[in-house]
Order: sequence, then structure tokens, then C-alpha cells
Amino acid sequence: MAETNDGDDQRRNKLVKAGVAVGIGSAAIVAALLYASKVKKKPRR
Repeated sequence: MAETNDGDDQRRNKLVKAGVAVGIGSAAIVAALLYASKVKKKPRR
């Protein structure tokens, strides 16, 4: 039983880390898009 729980814990930890990494990456992409949309381009003359 202990081996099964240990394996499950390792798998869960890996999934949690992957989820956190995806969340941070998504937040970075959203922040970059928001920043890019707020930067005003100089009008052409």
C-alpha cells in the first residue's frame, strides 16, 4: 500500500507543478497582450 501511495503522491506533485507552470505561462501571455494593446502607436503623418 505504501508504494502505491508514494507513486500517487509523486504523480500528483508532477501534475500540480505542470498546472502551476501552465497557469504562470498563461498569465504571462495575457499580460503581454494587454500591455501590447495599451501601447499607443505614433500616428502616421
